[in-house]
Amino acid sequence: MAGNLFPEEFVKRISEQVYINTEALLGALNEPSPVSVRINQSKWKKIPADSEPVPWCGNGYYLASRPSYTFDPLFHSGCYYPQEASGMFLEQVFLQSAGSLKNIRVLDLCGAPGGKSTLISDIIGPDNLLVANDVIRSRASILAETITKWGSGNAIVSNSDPAVFGRLPGYFDIILVDAPCSGEGMFRTDIALSEWSSENTSLCADRQKRILMDIWPCLKENGILIYSTCTFNPGENEENIRWLTGRHQAECIRMDLKSFEGITEIDYHGIYGYGFFPDKVRGEGFFISAIRKKGITEYIYPGKNRMPGLRPGKSDLEVVSAWTDFKSDRILKWGEEIIALPCNLEEYTYLYKNLKVIKAGTGISVRKKDDDIPSHELALSVRLKKDSFPVQEISLNEAISFLRRDNFNVNNIPKGWNILTFNGINLGFVKNIGSRINNYFPVEWRIRLDISAMRQANLISWL
Repeated sequence: MAGNLFPEEFVKRISEQVYINTEALLGALNEPSPVSVRINQSKWKKIPADSEPVPWCGNGYYLASRPSYTFDPLFHSGCYYPQEASGMFLEQVFLQSAGSLKNIRVLDLCGAPGGKSTLISDIIGPDNLLVANDVIRSRASILAETITKWGSGNAIVSNSDPAVFGRLPGYFDIILVDAPCSGEGMFRTDIALSEWSSENTSLCADRQKRILMDIWPCLKENGILIYSTCTFNPGENEENIRWLTGRHQAECIRMDLKSFEGITEIDYHGIYGYGFFPDKVRGEGFFISAIRKKGITEYIYPGKNRMPGLRPGKSDLEVVSAWTDFKSDRILKWGEEIIALPCNLEEYTYLYKNLKVIKAGTGISVRKKDDDIPSHELALSVRLKKDSFPVQEISLNEAISFLRRDNFNVNNIPKGWNILTFNGINLGFVKNIGSRINNYFPVEWRIRLDISAMRQANLISWL
Protein backbone atom coordinates (compact mmCIF):
# COMPACT_ATOMS: atom_id res chain seq x y z
CA MET A 1 0.00 0.00 0.00
CA ALA A 2 1.20 3.49 -0.84
CA GLY A 3 0.28 4.66 2.66
CA ASN A 4 3.01 2.49 4.22
CA LEU A 5 5.55 5.13 3.14
CA PHE A 6 3.86 7.95 5.03
CA PRO A 7 3.62 8.79 8.75
CA GLU A 8 0.82 6.86 10.42
CA GLU A 9 -0.58 9.96 12.14
CA PHE A 10 -0.72 11.77 8.79
CA VAL A 11 -2.57 8.90 7.11
CA LYS A 12 -5.05 8.67 10.00
CA ARG A 13 -5.81 12.40 9.90
CA ILE A 14 -6.34 12.73 6.14
CA SER A 15 -8.66 9.70 6.24
CA GLU A 16 -10.92 11.82 8.47
CA GLN A 17 -10.93 14.79 6.08
CA VAL A 18 -14.15 14.29 4.13
CA TYR A 19 -12.89 16.12 1.02
CA ILE A 20 -9.81 13.82 0.66
CA ASN A 21 -9.75 10.46 -1.07
CA THR A 22 -7.02 8.93 1.09
CA GLU A 23 -5.98 6.02 -1.09
CA ALA A 24 -5.96 8.08 -4.28
CA LEU A 25 -3.99 10.93 -2.66
CA LEU A 26 -1.34 8.63 -1.20
CA GLY A 27 -0.99 6.91 -4.56
CA ALA A 28 -0.51 10.25 -6.31
CA LEU A 29 2.12 11.32 -3.77
CA ASN A 30 4.18 8.30 -4.83
CA GLU A 31 4.22 9.51 -8.44
CA PRO A 32 6.82 11.92 -9.89
CA SER A 33 6.11 15.62 -9.51
CA PRO A 34 4.81 17.48 -12.57
CA VAL A 35 7.22 20.01 -14.11
CA SER A 36 5.95 23.49 -14.93
CA VAL A 37 7.32 26.92 -15.78
CA ARG A 38 5.86 30.38 -16.18
CA ILE A 39 6.94 32.54 -19.11
CA ASN A 40 7.97 36.19 -18.77
CA GLN A 41 6.16 37.52 -21.82
CA SER A 42 7.68 40.96 -21.38
CA LYS A 43 10.91 39.33 -22.59
CA TRP A 44 10.04 36.06 -24.29
CA LYS A 45 7.03 35.37 -26.52
CA LYS A 46 7.76 31.70 -27.27
CA ILE A 47 6.27 28.66 -25.55
CA PRO A 48 7.98 25.34 -24.74
CA ALA A 49 7.73 22.56 -27.29
CA ASP A 50 5.79 19.46 -26.16
CA SER A 51 4.12 21.51 -23.41
CA GLU A 52 0.57 21.92 -22.17
CA PRO A 53 -0.93 25.10 -20.70
CA VAL A 54 -1.64 25.34 -16.99
CA PRO A 55 -5.43 25.97 -17.05
CA TRP A 56 -5.53 28.70 -14.41
CA CYS A 57 -2.46 30.71 -15.44
CA GLY A 58 -2.15 32.49 -18.76
CA ASN A 59 1.65 32.13 -18.98
CA GLY A 60 2.05 28.77 -17.22
CA TYR A 61 3.06 25.56 -19.04
CA TYR A 62 3.59 21.94 -18.06
CA LEU A 63 6.77 20.44 -19.50
CA ALA A 64 7.15 16.88 -20.72
CA SER A 65 10.39 16.42 -18.74
CA ARG A 66 12.55 18.29 -16.24
CA PRO A 67 15.18 20.41 -18.00
CA SER A 68 18.48 21.76 -16.71
CA TYR A 69 17.85 25.31 -15.54
CA THR A 70 21.44 25.87 -14.38
CA PHE A 71 22.89 25.67 -17.88
CA ASP A 72 20.10 27.58 -19.62
CA PRO A 73 21.04 31.22 -20.35
CA LEU A 74 17.35 32.04 -20.84
CA PHE A 75 16.65 31.11 -17.23
CA HIS A 76 19.47 33.34 -15.98
CA SER A 77 18.15 36.23 -18.06
CA GLY A 78 14.61 35.96 -16.63
CA CYS A 79 12.72 34.62 -19.65
CA TYR A 80 10.90 32.07 -17.50
CA TYR A 81 10.70 30.78 -13.94
CA PRO A 82 10.21 27.17 -12.81
CA GLN A 83 7.09 27.49 -10.67
CA GLU A 84 4.86 24.80 -9.25
CA ALA A 85 1.55 24.75 -11.16
CA SER A 86 -0.87 24.67 -8.23
CA GLY A 87 0.62 27.88 -6.83
CA MET A 88 -0.07 29.62 -10.15
CA PHE A 89 -3.76 29.66 -9.16
CA LEU A 90 -2.81 32.84 -7.34
CA GLU A 91 -3.44 34.57 -10.67
CA GLN A 92 -7.13 33.62 -10.55
CA VAL A 93 -7.47 34.70 -6.93
CA PHE A 94 -6.08 38.11 -7.84
CA LEU A 95 -8.27 38.53 -10.89
CA GLN A 96 -11.44 37.38 -9.14
CA SER A 97 -11.03 39.22 -5.85
CA ALA A 98 -8.92 42.34 -6.33
CA GLY A 99 -11.19 44.44 -8.54
CA SER A 100 -9.41 47.36 -10.17
CA LEU A 101 -5.65 46.95 -10.36
CA LYS A 102 -4.94 50.68 -10.45
CA ASN A 103 -2.86 52.61 -7.93
CA ILE A 104 -2.48 49.61 -5.67
CA ARG A 105 0.19 48.47 -3.24
CA VAL A 106 0.78 44.75 -2.75
CA LEU A 107 2.77 42.92 -0.08
CA ASP A 108 4.13 39.42 -0.64
CA LEU A 109 5.13 38.74 2.95
CA CYS A 110 6.93 35.39 2.59
CA GLY A 111 8.18 35.94 -0.94
CA ALA A 112 11.29 33.77 -1.39
CA PRO A 113 12.36 32.25 -3.68
CA GLY A 114 10.25 34.54 -5.87
CA GLY A 115 7.83 32.54 -8.01
CA LYS A 116 4.70 34.14 -6.59
CA SER A 117 6.37 37.58 -6.37
CA THR A 118 7.19 37.58 -10.08
CA LEU A 119 3.66 36.38 -10.84
CA ILE A 120 2.24 39.29 -8.82
CA SER A 121 4.66 41.64 -10.57
CA ASP A 122 3.22 40.54 -13.91
CA ILE A 123 -0.40 40.80 -12.76
CA ILE A 124 -0.21 44.31 -11.32
CA GLY A 125 1.90 45.78 -14.12
CA PRO A 126 4.54 48.53 -14.12
CA ASP A 127 2.44 51.32 -12.58
CA ASN A 128 1.70 49.60 -9.26
CA LEU A 129 3.95 48.74 -6.32
CA LEU A 130 4.97 45.34 -4.99
CA VAL A 131 6.83 44.97 -1.70
CA ALA A 132 8.34 41.48 -1.71
CA ASN A 133 9.64 40.40 1.69
CA ASP A 134 11.32 37.51 3.41
CA VAL A 135 12.33 37.46 7.07
CA ILE A 136 15.42 35.25 6.48
CA ARG A 137 18.29 37.26 5.00
CA SER A 138 19.69 34.49 2.77
CA ARG A 139 16.23 33.85 1.34
CA ALA A 140 15.60 37.57 0.86
CA SER A 141 18.80 37.72 -1.21
CA ILE A 142 17.52 34.91 -3.44
CA LEU A 143 14.21 36.76 -3.74
CA ALA A 144 16.03 39.93 -4.83
CA GLU A 145 17.98 37.95 -7.43
CA THR A 146 14.81 36.41 -8.87
CA ILE A 147 13.06 39.77 -9.10
CA THR A 148 16.13 41.39 -10.67
CA LYS A 149 16.26 38.74 -13.38
CA TRP A 150 12.54 39.19 -14.09
CA GLY A 151 13.30 42.81 -14.94
CA SER A 152 9.91 44.45 -14.43
CA GLY A 153 11.18 47.11 -12.02
CA ASN A 154 7.97 47.52 -9.99
CA ALA A 155 9.19 45.91 -6.75
CA ILE A 156 10.95 46.73 -3.52
CA VAL A 157 12.55 43.79 -1.68
CA SER A 158 12.74 43.88 2.11
CA ASN A 159 14.14 41.63 4.82
CA SER A 160 11.75 42.46 7.67
CA ASP A 161 9.97 40.58 10.43
CA PRO A 162 6.18 40.41 9.95
CA ALA A 163 5.66 42.43 13.14
CA VAL A 164 7.50 45.38 11.56
CA PHE A 165 4.71 45.90 9.05
CA GLY A 166 2.48 47.14 11.85
CA ARG A 167 4.35 50.43 11.38
CA LEU A 168 2.48 50.87 8.07
CA PRO A 169 -1.19 50.99 9.12
CA GLY A 170 -3.68 50.64 6.29
CA TYR A 171 -0.93 50.85 3.69
CA PHE A 172 -1.46 47.77 1.50
CA ASP A 173 -4.41 47.02 -0.78
CA ILE A 174 -3.53 43.33 -1.12
CA ILE A 175 -1.38 41.10 1.08
CA LEU A 176 -0.27 37.58 0.19
CA VAL A 177 0.79 35.38 3.09
CA ASP A 178 2.22 32.22 1.56
CA ALA A 179 2.83 30.92 5.04
CA PRO A 180 5.62 28.63 6.25
CA CYS A 181 3.91 25.31 6.85
CA SER A 182 4.35 21.60 7.55
CA GLY A 183 4.84 20.90 3.84
CA GLU A 184 2.51 17.92 3.41
CA GLY A 185 1.76 18.98 -0.15
CA MET A 186 5.45 18.40 -0.96
CA PHE A 187 5.54 14.81 0.33
CA ARG A 188 6.90 13.71 -3.03
CA THR A 189 10.26 14.91 -1.69
CA ASP A 190 12.21 13.06 1.00
CA ILE A 191 13.01 16.29 2.85
CA ALA A 192 9.35 17.17 3.43
CA LEU A 193 8.61 13.65 4.64
CA SER A 194 11.58 13.52 7.02
CA GLU A 195 10.73 16.87 8.64
CA TRP A 196 7.04 16.12 9.27
CA SER A 197 5.57 15.47 12.72
CA SER A 198 2.19 16.14 14.27
CA GLU A 199 3.93 18.41 16.79
CA ASN A 200 5.39 20.44 13.94
CA THR A 201 1.97 20.93 12.36
CA SER A 202 0.77 22.47 15.64
CA LEU A 203 3.86 24.69 15.86
CA CYS A 204 3.27 25.81 12.26
CA ALA A 205 -0.38 26.65 12.96
CA ASP A 206 0.60 28.79 15.96
CA ARG A 207 3.30 30.58 13.98
CA GLN A 208 0.86 31.23 11.13
CA LYS A 209 -1.61 32.80 13.56
CA ARG A 210 1.09 35.14 14.86
CA ILE A 211 2.00 36.14 11.31
CA LEU A 212 -1.62 36.86 10.41
CA MET A 213 -2.12 38.99 13.50
CA ASP A 214 1.12 40.87 12.84
CA ILE A 215 0.24 41.93 9.32
CA TRP A 216 -3.51 42.53 9.70
CA PRO A 217 -3.09 46.21 10.75
CA CYS A 218 -1.20 47.12 7.56
CA LEU A 219 -4.06 45.93 5.32
CA LYS A 220 -6.36 48.78 4.29
CA GLU A 221 -10.11 48.78 4.83
CA ASN A 222 -11.73 46.64 2.09
CA GLY A 223 -8.28 45.28 1.27
CA ILE A 224 -7.72 41.64 0.36
CA LEU A 225 -5.73 39.12 2.38
CA ILE A 226 -4.72 36.05 0.38
CA TYR A 227 -3.53 33.15 2.51
CA SER A 228 -1.88 30.02 1.14
CA THR A 229 0.11 26.99 2.27
CA CYS A 230 1.48 23.80 0.74
CA THR A 231 -0.13 21.52 3.30
CA PHE A 232 -3.35 19.50 3.62
CA ASN A 233 -3.67 20.12 7.36
CA PRO A 234 -6.97 21.86 8.30
CA GLY A 235 -5.32 23.33 11.40
CA GLU A 236 -2.96 25.28 9.16
CA ASN A 237 -5.55 26.06 6.50
CA GLU A 238 -9.30 26.62 6.85
CA GLU A 239 -9.22 26.58 10.66
CA ASN A 240 -6.68 29.41 10.66
CA ILE A 241 -8.85 31.51 8.36
CA ARG A 242 -11.91 30.94 10.54
CA TRP A 243 -9.80 31.83 13.60
CA LEU A 244 -8.75 35.12 11.97
CA THR A 245 -12.25 36.11 10.81
CA GLY A 246 -13.56 35.32 14.29
CA ARG A 247 -11.31 38.03 15.71
CA HIS A 248 -11.69 40.68 13.04
CA GLN A 249 -14.39 41.98 10.74
CA ALA A 250 -13.81 40.18 7.45
CA GLU A 251 -15.68 38.26 4.78
CA CYS A 252 -14.50 35.29 2.79
CA ILE A 253 -14.39 35.60 -1.01
CA ARG A 254 -15.71 32.68 -3.02
CA MET A 255 -13.95 31.77 -6.27
CA ASP A 256 -15.59 30.77 -9.56
CA LEU A 257 -14.19 27.36 -10.48
CA LYS A 258 -16.42 26.56 -13.45
CA SER A 259 -13.50 26.74 -15.91
CA PHE A 260 -11.18 24.55 -13.83
CA GLU A 261 -11.46 20.84 -13.16
CA GLY A 262 -10.12 19.08 -10.10
CA ILE A 263 -9.89 21.99 -7.65
CA THR A 264 -11.68 21.21 -4.38
CA GLU A 265 -13.77 23.89 -2.70
CA ILE A 266 -13.55 23.51 1.08
CA ASP A 267 -16.51 25.00 2.95
CA TYR A 268 -15.68 25.20 6.64
CA HIS A 269 -18.49 26.93 8.57
CA GLY A 270 -18.81 29.57 5.85
CA ILE A 271 -15.06 29.85 5.25
CA TYR A 272 -14.14 29.04 1.67
CA GLY A 273 -10.75 27.63 0.82
CA TYR A 274 -9.46 25.89 -2.29
CA GLY A 275 -7.52 22.66 -2.08
CA PHE A 276 -5.23 21.25 -4.73
CA PHE A 277 -4.79 17.51 -4.26
CA PRO A 278 -2.31 15.67 -6.52
CA ASP A 279 -4.79 12.89 -7.26
CA LYS A 280 -7.21 15.48 -8.70
CA VAL A 281 -4.98 18.16 -10.25
CA ARG A 282 -1.68 18.15 -12.08
CA GLY A 283 0.35 19.83 -9.38
CA GLU A 284 1.58 19.62 -5.81
CA GLY A 285 -0.57 19.94 -2.72
CA PHE A 286 -1.71 23.51 -2.12
CA PHE A 287 -4.35 25.51 -0.23
CA ILE A 288 -5.46 29.09 -0.85
CA SER A 289 -8.18 31.37 0.52
CA ALA A 290 -9.00 35.07 0.22
CA ILE A 291 -10.79 37.36 2.67
CA ARG A 292 -11.83 41.01 2.51
CA LYS A 293 -11.14 43.27 5.49
CA LYS A 294 -14.31 45.02 6.65
CA GLY A 295 -13.15 46.65 9.87
CA ILE A 296 -12.12 50.29 9.77
CA THR A 297 -8.39 50.90 9.51
CA GLU A 298 -7.09 54.42 9.67
CA TYR A 299 -4.56 55.04 6.93
CA ILE A 300 -1.83 57.42 8.02
CA TYR A 301 -0.51 59.27 4.98
CA PRO A 302 3.28 59.21 5.12
CA GLY A 303 3.49 62.93 4.36
CA LYS A 304 6.82 64.52 3.59
CA ASN A 305 9.48 61.90 4.26
CA ARG A 306 12.25 63.21 2.11
CA MET A 307 15.84 62.51 3.01
CA PRO A 308 18.25 65.21 1.80
CA GLY A 309 20.69 64.64 -1.03
CA LEU A 310 18.77 61.95 -2.91
CA ARG A 311 17.77 63.96 -5.97
CA PRO A 312 19.81 63.21 -9.10
CA GLY A 313 21.66 65.94 -10.94
CA LYS A 314 21.20 66.99 -14.55
CA SER A 315 24.02 64.76 -15.80
CA ASP A 316 22.51 61.78 -13.92
CA LEU A 317 19.13 62.30 -15.57
CA GLU A 318 20.82 62.56 -18.96
CA VAL A 319 22.31 59.08 -18.44
CA VAL A 320 18.92 57.72 -17.37
CA SER A 321 17.21 59.26 -20.39
CA ALA A 322 19.85 57.97 -22.80
CA TRP A 323 19.64 54.39 -21.53
CA THR A 324 16.06 53.89 -20.29
CA ASP A 325 12.48 55.12 -20.47
CA PHE A 326 12.03 55.51 -16.68
CA LYS A 327 10.24 58.64 -15.51
CA SER A 328 12.56 61.32 -14.12
CA ASP A 329 10.47 61.79 -10.94
CA ARG A 330 11.18 58.17 -9.93
CA ILE A 331 14.98 58.49 -10.06
CA LEU A 332 16.98 58.26 -6.83
CA LYS A 333 20.66 59.05 -6.33
CA TRP A 334 22.09 56.98 -3.49
CA GLY A 335 25.72 57.91 -3.05
CA GLU A 336 27.16 57.33 -6.51
CA GLU A 337 24.43 54.88 -7.54
CA ILE A 338 21.45 55.83 -9.73
CA ILE A 339 18.25 53.84 -9.12
CA ALA A 340 14.84 53.91 -10.82
CA LEU A 341 12.24 53.50 -8.08
CA PRO A 342 8.84 51.79 -8.42
CA CYS A 343 7.19 54.65 -6.53
CA ASN A 344 7.81 58.31 -5.86
CA LEU A 345 10.68 59.40 -3.64
CA GLU A 346 8.53 60.37 -0.65
CA GLU A 347 6.78 57.01 -0.60
CA TYR A 348 10.06 55.16 -0.93
CA THR A 349 11.54 57.15 1.95
CA TYR A 350 8.53 56.20 4.09
CA LEU A 351 9.11 52.51 3.35
CA TYR A 352 12.87 52.79 3.77
CA LYS A 353 12.48 54.33 7.23
CA ASN A 354 10.16 51.54 8.40
CA LEU A 355 11.44 48.42 6.62
CA LYS A 356 14.81 46.80 6.05
CA VAL A 357 15.04 47.43 2.30
CA ILE A 358 17.69 45.42 0.44
CA LYS A 359 16.67 46.24 -3.13
CA ALA A 360 14.52 48.92 -4.71
CA GLY A 361 13.37 49.13 -8.32
CA THR A 362 16.12 48.93 -10.92
CA GLY A 363 19.76 49.85 -10.48
CA ILE A 364 20.87 51.89 -13.49
CA SER A 365 24.49 52.88 -12.94
CA VAL A 366 27.30 53.62 -10.51
CA ARG A 367 29.61 56.57 -11.02
CA LYS A 368 33.31 55.71 -10.62
CA LYS A 369 35.80 58.44 -11.40
CA ASP A 370 34.73 59.67 -14.83
CA ASP A 371 32.81 56.56 -15.90
CA ASP A 372 29.14 55.62 -15.53
CA ILE A 373 29.23 51.86 -14.99
CA PRO A 374 25.90 50.33 -16.06
CA SER A 375 24.30 47.97 -13.56
CA HIS A 376 23.69 44.33 -14.35
CA GLU A 377 20.07 45.03 -13.39
CA LEU A 378 19.88 47.47 -16.27
CA ALA A 379 20.85 44.79 -18.79
CA LEU A 380 17.95 42.61 -17.59
CA SER A 381 15.40 45.42 -17.33
CA VAL A 382 12.44 45.56 -19.70
CA ARG A 383 12.81 49.36 -19.55
CA LEU A 384 16.25 49.43 -21.18
CA LYS A 385 16.20 51.28 -24.50
CA LYS A 386 16.91 48.95 -27.38
CA ASP A 387 19.80 50.81 -29.01
CA SER A 388 21.47 52.25 -25.93
CA PHE A 389 24.48 49.86 -26.11
CA PRO A 390 26.13 47.75 -28.83
CA VAL A 391 24.79 44.19 -28.77
CA GLN A 392 26.83 41.05 -29.38
CA GLU A 393 25.02 37.74 -30.00
CA ILE A 394 26.99 34.78 -28.64
CA SER A 395 26.77 30.98 -28.78
CA LEU A 396 25.54 28.69 -26.01
CA ASN A 397 29.11 27.73 -25.03
CA GLU A 398 30.14 31.39 -24.93
CA ALA A 399 27.05 32.23 -22.88
CA ILE A 400 27.90 29.54 -20.33
CA SER A 401 31.48 30.85 -20.12
CA PHE A 402 30.08 34.34 -19.47
CA LEU A 403 27.70 33.03 -16.77
CA ARG A 404 30.55 31.09 -15.15
CA ARG A 405 32.82 34.15 -15.37
CA ASP A 406 35.42 32.05 -17.18
CA ASN A 407 38.01 33.67 -19.42
CA PHE A 408 36.59 34.02 -22.92
CA ASN A 409 36.86 36.23 -25.96
CA VAL A 410 34.31 37.72 -28.35
CA ASN A 411 35.61 38.66 -31.79
CA ASN A 412 35.08 42.08 -33.39
CA ILE A 413 33.55 43.65 -30.32
CA PRO A 414 33.64 47.48 -30.17
CA LYS A 415 35.61 49.17 -27.44
CA GLY A 416 33.63 50.22 -24.38
CA TRP A 417 30.41 48.82 -22.96
CA ASN A 418 28.60 46.01 -24.81
CA ILE A 419 25.62 43.78 -23.99
CA LEU A 420 25.95 40.07 -24.68
CA THR A 421 22.80 38.33 -25.91
CA PHE A 422 21.74 34.72 -26.42
CA ASN A 423 18.81 34.06 -28.77
CA GLY A 424 18.31 37.82 -28.79
CA ILE A 425 17.91 38.04 -24.99
CA ASN A 426 20.21 40.19 -22.86
CA LEU A 427 22.59 38.31 -20.57
CA GLY A 428 24.66 41.17 -19.17
CA PHE A 429 27.47 43.66 -19.74
CA VAL A 430 31.07 43.29 -20.80
CA LYS A 431 33.58 46.05 -21.39
CA ASN A 432 36.26 45.93 -24.07
CA ILE A 433 39.19 47.91 -22.71
CA GLY A 434 41.43 47.02 -25.67
CA SER A 435 43.82 44.57 -24.02
CA ARG A 436 41.02 42.36 -22.66
CA ILE A 437 37.26 42.03 -22.20
CA ASN A 438 36.01 42.53 -18.64
CA ASN A 439 33.04 40.43 -17.53
CA TYR A 440 30.46 42.26 -15.36
CA PHE A 441 28.20 39.33 -14.57
CA PRO A 442 27.66 39.34 -10.76
CA VAL A 443 30.21 37.12 -9.04
CA GLU A 444 27.67 35.87 -6.50
CA TRP A 445 25.34 34.67 -9.28
CA ARG A 446 27.90 32.76 -11.35
CA ILE A 447 27.33 29.12 -12.34
CA ARG A 448 29.40 26.99 -9.96
CA LEU A 449 28.74 23.54 -11.42
CA ASP A 450 31.60 21.96 -13.31
CA ILE A 451 31.39 22.61 -17.04
CA SER A 452 31.51 18.85 -17.70
CA ALA A 453 27.98 18.60 -16.27
CA MET A 454 26.72 20.63 -19.22
CA ARG A 455 27.12 17.62 -21.52
CA GLN A 456 24.19 15.96 -19.75
CA ALA A 457 22.13 19.16 -19.61
CA ASN A 458 18.68 19.05 -21.21
CA LEU A 459 17.52 22.53 -22.26
CA ILE A 460 13.95 23.53 -23.06
CA SER A 461 13.04 23.47 -26.76
CA TRP A 462 10.92 26.44 -27.82
CA LEU A 463 8.27 26.96 -30.45
